[in-house]
This record gives sequence, structure tokens and C-alpha cells, in this order.
Amino acid sequence: MRPTSDPIVRSAAKAGAAADAALGDLPEWNLADLYKGIDAPEVQRDLKTALADAQAFETKYKGTLDGLARKAGGPKQLGAAVAAFEQLEELLGRLISFAGLVYAGDTSDPKRAKFYGDVQERITAASSHLLFFTLELNRIDDKVLEAAMAEPTLGHYRPWLEDIRKDKPYELEDRIEQLFHEKSVTGRGAWNRLYDETLAALRFTVDGETLTLEPALNLMQHSDENKRRAAAEEIGRVLGENQRVFTLVTNTLAKDKEISDRWRGFEDIADSRHLANRVEREVVEAMVSAVRDAYPRLSHRYYALKAKWFGKEALDYWDRNAPLPKVPQRTIPWGEARDTVLSAYARFSPDMSDIARRFFDKDWIDAPVRPGKQSGAFAHPTVPSAHPYVMVNFLGKTRDVMTLAHELGHGVHQVLAARQGALMAPTPLTLAETASVFGEMLTFKSLLDAAATPAEKRAMLTSKVEDMINTVVRQIAFYTFERRVHGERRDGELTADRLGEIWLEVQGESLGPAIKFGPGYETFWSYIPHFIHSPFYVYAYSFGDCLVNSLYAVYENASEGFAEKYMAMLEAGGTKHHSELLAPFGLDASDPAFWQMGLSVIERMIGELEAMDGEA
Repeated sequence: MRPTSDPIVRSAAKAGAAADAALGDLPEWNLADLYKGIDAPEVQRDLKTALADAQAFETKYKGTLDGLARKAGGPKQLGAAVAAFEQLEELLGRLISFAGLVYAGDTSDPKRAKFYGDVQERITAASSHLLFFTLELNRIDDKVLEAAMAEPTLGHYRPWLEDIRKDKPYELEDRIEQLFHEKSVTGRGAWNRLYDETLAALRFTVDGETLTLEPALNLMQHSDENKRRAAAEEIGRVLGENQRVFTLVTNTLAKDKEISDRWRGFEDIADSRHLANRVEREVVEAMVSAVRDAYPRLSHRYYALKAKWFGKEALDYWDRNAPLPKVPQRTIPWGEARDTVLSAYARFSPDMSDIARRFFDKDWIDAPVRPGKQSGAFAHPTVPSAHPYVMVNFLGKTRDVMTLAHELGHGVHQVLAARQGALMAPTPLTLAETASVFGEMLTFKSLLDAAATPAEKRAMLTSKVEDMINTVVRQIAFYTFERRVHGERRDGELTADRLGEIWLEVQGESLGPAIKFGPGYETFWSYIPHFIHSPFYVYAYSFGDCLVNSLYAVYENASEGFAEKYMAMLEAGGTKHHSELLAPFGLDASDPAFWQMGLSVIERMIGELEAMDGEA
């Protein structure tokens, strides 16, 4: 690990690096490739440069774009304008990526929180001078822009130009767009920050030990049922004490979204997400319908089988992700987790493994659990001139290995897509989750092949089935919950009790009669950050999992060349629609049979477990 000039960048001076020795030396990311520290002079220099350059860009180009598209030699100048806009986006992206990563390392630290808030405000101020650009581009007549794109400088950006034009029907007058943009800091951004800081400050006392959210949730996978129950009840108690704040945040953000959607003219409450994902509403509805129809064949069936293994008619909710009875549990050291993922990637593609290895060798990963650190896991692409960073909360469970594989899948994708540049590298969520879930599948298959006994194989299959149910069934249940909440919010605020009722109804439908919900579980909706940060994000996980199941089936039956086609798909970034990217593999997400193919993979695994149960 390379030292940096600012200990804050080293993630709170190793505050949690004295983790369980069995995990080994857990890496903490080195953010110096972005900036050496929050007090580094380069940060203030770049903030000033960003504002000055954005103002100069507005002065030079505002009100000129249509004329440039039409006049002789103008398209080349217009191409230069897009290139200059891309450079500004790169600079702004570097600043906000750094601030966001610093903040994620410890959301409870006032110094980090202030830095993040200050950078957000200054980025918003600078970028307000750039708002005109895409709005004005979208006012150019289609035929005029098409002719202008024949010039190579501008034509290079054709995928981006065609992509932003999909937003055209929902764009507002410039000053309204600017108002929405500037007020985001004191609106949605502020409520997101309140939620994050409230969640990070929560403490849970289980058997005399005080824990943050991540380790408390991890206890619900403990082999001791008493531990699982104590953790579940304590999580419910603490979340219950904070329902007033979480309910207010949820009501406010749902209303905020309704206002924005109404002004922009979106018909359905999730249409803005579909637009951002560049996926048709009909495709999402077909997927959701297929998954909900499959609940009895997937989750209901599996949890009934698991209840039988536990000798119960129904499982308590804290047993849903419990390890199998009489199956030895062990802590997986970080080094073993790293080697497992890299070797699985290497068997598929040495290039894929080589890219993933950089994350370990160059300190691009932050792994320890620390007080104040953001819960969950993510891969942040930052900007093409730098590289992605991965955050996990590693506790040595099999699921943590799979999470590492998942986030590194994102990381590899982001490295490859960076070649498209700041405007065309970003990938819609639905396709972004494909790379991550494919990385998980490669790692799972590797672990399954290495299973030495039938008991180990059953444990691996069980873990994978549960992960897939959590990814497909549970995320569609989350999506259903969000739709109901946002729908009811249009008629007035929802109470904490009503939110809990909707949560229990949706969970009961999705998980089935073999899961029992006890007091406290009605609050569990409130620790799901996607509901707050990215409304309706969650269906992207189901999209990605079903897609990968179908994609992996093609891979298993493919001749030479699949890995090359797959890597080319990742490298395309945001330059192609999902239909174009899937066509080389013979897959079509608009075909209902596509989703059934993906779901049938989960059904077959459950069937294998039932057969093992019968043999036992």
C-alpha cells in the first residue's frame, strides 16, 4: 500500500484494519490517483478551473449551436465544442468522485461530510453553466444534425448525441432546468445525505457487543440461531426507533420525484428510470411479470425445502439466509478470496483476470468494516483518465467472496468502457449489472467444481440459489414495494405503519408461506439505500441476473470466440443499445422466452437440491 500525504484518504488511519486476524491484511484504497488529500492544493485549483472554464464555455457557445450545425465548416467546430464539453465533464467527474469516495469511507466524520457538501455545491455551481449545451443540441433539427454528423470530429460522438436525444421529450425550458439543477443540493442531495449519516450513526447491541449495521446484518447469517434472532430483533428495534426520520426522508423524496416527473411529462412512476436505463417499459414489465409468476416455482418452493432441512414447518425471517444445519462454517481469508476470484476470471479470460488483478496490486479496493463506513458494496468508475475503485465490507463469508467477484465484474467493465471517453463510457444500469453478475457466476462455477464432497456441493448450490433469489425475486419485490409507495404517495404522505404494512405484504407475496415475519421486520425496508438514492434501480439486478443466466448458457455451449465477444460487449460502454449488444449472442430481451430461459436456470438448481434431499 502506497502512503499518501493525507491520512483521511487512507480511510481513517487504519480504524478497523485491526479486524479479525483470520481475515488477513485487508486493503484500504489509495485515492491519491485522484487527489493526494482533501487539503491538497490541486483540489482548490481544479474547483476554480472548473468554474472558470465552464463560464468561458457558456460564453463561447451558448446560442450558437444550431448555427454551427448549419454553416459551412460549422460541424467541425461543433465537434470541437463537444470535445471541450467532454473535458469539462472529466474534470468535474474527477472532483466529485474523489469527494464521494472520501465521504463513503466514513460518513460520520464531520470534516469529510463538510468537504463532500462543499464540493457538491461548487460542482453544481460550475455545471449550471453547462446545462444549456445538451438542451441546445437537442433543439437542432434531426435532419440538420444528421447531416452535420457526417463530419468525423462530430460523428465520433454519434452514439452520445443519439442517446441524449432520447431525453428531448422530457426536457424543460432552460431556466427551469437550471433551477432544478441548482436546488438539487438543498433538495434530493440533502435528504440523501441525511439518510446516509443517520444510517451510519446507528448502533446495535447484540450479546453485549456494539455493532454498526453491516456486522449486525452479517449476524443473520450466523450458524447459531440465537445469534441470528438476537441480531434480527435488535435491528428491528433500532430501525423502529428511527422510523420518524426514515419515513420523512422517504415521503419527501417520493414527493420530490412526483413533482419532477409531472413537470417533465413522464406517464409512469418508473419511466424516468427506464429512460435512464435506456430500456423500454414493455421489456421491464415483461421481466417483472415473468418473475412474479415464478415466485411459487422459485422462492416459495426453495424456502419450503429449507424449512424442511431445519425441521420446521416455516422459517423465521432471521433464518432465511442462515447456513445449512450441520455444515461447518469457516472464515475465508482475504488472500484466498482474492485468488479464488482471479483464478475463476482467468479460466474464462486471462485479460479479464489481469485487469481485475490491478485492483489488488494498486490499492483500488477498500475492504475492512469500519465505524461510519458506508454499508454494502460498490464499484465507482470515477473518470476515464483515472480508474475505478471498489468498496466492500469483507467479513470472510462465502457471500463476501461472491460480492467481491460482483464488484470486480463492474470494475473490469468500467476499465474497458473507459476507452470510450467520459461521455460514452457510462453504461445503463441494466447492462452494468450484467458484467458484475457474470463475474459472480464464473466464481460460483469455479467453487462448485472444487467442491470435494456432496455436502460441500449442496452447500455451494444452496448459497447460489439463495443469492439468485435475493437478486431476482427479492429485487422485484423491492421494485413492487417502491411502485406501491410512490403510487400511494401521490394521494398524501404515508405513515411509518403504512410503509411497514406495504413491506410485509410485498415480502409475504414474494417469499411465500414458508417464511414467518415477526415484530420488528416491518421496519427492514428502511435500511435499503437504493430506495433513497436511486428509485427503481433495483430491477436492474434482476435484469442482469436473468440476462447472465441466459448468457452463461450460451457460453457453456459456445465454440471458440465467446470470451472475445463478451469483452467487446463490455468495451462498448454506453455506445450501443442492449439489443445491439446481445445480438451477437443470439439473445433478445424483448422476447418473453428470454426471461423464462433465465428463470429456468434457478429452477433447475432448486431441482438439483431437491434431488440431493431425496438421495439423503
